[in-house]
Formats: sequence, structure tokens, C-alpha cells
Amino acid sequence: MNKALKIDFVSDVVCPWCAIGLAGLNTALERLGPETHVDFTVHPFELNPGMPAAGQEQLEHITEKYGISADQARTNREQIRARAASVGFTMNRDDTSRVYNTFDAHRLLAWAKEKNAQAALKLILLEAYFTDGKNIADRNVLAELASQAGLDTVEASEILASDRFAQEVKEEETFWTQRGISSVPAVIVNDRYLISGGQPPDVFEEQLRAILAGDVETS
Repeated sequence: MNKALKIDFVSDVVCPWCAIGLAGLNTALERLGPETHVDFTVHPFELNPGMPAAGQEQLEHITEKYGISADQARTNREQIRARAASVGFTMNRDDTSRVYNTFDAHRLLAWAKEKNAQAALKLILLEAYFTDGKNIADRNVLAELASQAGLDTVEASEILASDRFAQEVKEEETFWTQRGISSVPAVIVNDRYLISGGQPPDVFEEQLRAILAGDVETS
């Protein structure tokens, strides 16, 4: 049985289902055991590329974007909170929480990939936004979060103050869009198999074991 998995995780930092999906995926990978070699890479996807730096209040954003009522938005948020809790992720969002632009966060993740700190930084960014309510569009905040992932704060600040990795992020976003990715999270395994959505650990585990055993069709 092949014990190697190449996993490309396409997602956004302000996507709650991406946080849920990543938590579920990580649990599934732990269940596979250390004998399974995993090559894991995060890729950018912006849900709100036109979002201004100051952001927008959560309730206003959700009702406008999806054309739903405030009550429905609150119901959905509580369902997401419960799903997140079931995989050990804490969501502390309310009506006045803000949705922020994530382009700089994606640039920082592109740099973190070169430093082998991308997976750690991704988790830190998700927790900073969803659990701690931090402004992940603020470059000072991003530099501090980079330091929590073991990255150099000064270098992070220099990168954020420049346009480094901007082109790389845009090209990656275009690449995945052209491959048909229109919603996230999207988990592409071994360049052949797609697992969509914030799946629970059992679903990820079942799919990954099937892929390792060669028991799935190419998507």
C-alpha cells in the first residue's frame, strides 16, 4: 500500500468551513499514523477579494452577500459554531465581528511555505481570526502572528510593507480557479482526488484510506 499523500489545501483565512475542514483533516491524518508521509501545502483563495482594509461587520456582510435574513444568518452561525466545537475548534463570532481582507495574510502564508512554517501559521491565523477576533488585515497583527509560528517578525514586517509574493498569490488563485475550484475548502489529494467542504474527521479518514489503498476513482 502506498503510504504517501500529497495534500493541497485550498482555502481562505476568513472561511469558517475551512477552519472546520482543516481541523477534521488534521484529526484524520493523525489517525492514519506516523507511517503515512504527508506533503501538505496551503493555497490561497479569497472569498471577498474586494473587501476594504477596514472590513465589514459580520451580520451586515453575511445578509448582503447571501441575501438572507438576520435571523437566518444567526442560525447558520450557531450551527457553524457547533460543528467547529465538534472538531475542537472554538468560534467566537457575533453580529459585530468584522470580516477582513485576506490578501496580505495569503502573502505571508506564501512566505511561510519557504520557511517550512506554513501549516503552523495557517492554524495560528484561523485561531486569531475566529477565536480571538483579531484583525488579520492589520500588518502589525500579521507580523506578530508570524512570530508565533517561529518566523522572524522584522522580515515579516518587511515583506508585508512590500509587494513580495503578491504576484505568486494572484497566480495561484488563478490556477486553482481555472482547475474548477469555486468554493472552499477544497482538498486535492495526490493531484487526482478532490474532497470538498468542511468534512468531519471520519469522512476524511475514510476517503484518505481509500486513496492509499487505491480504491477510489479519479475525480
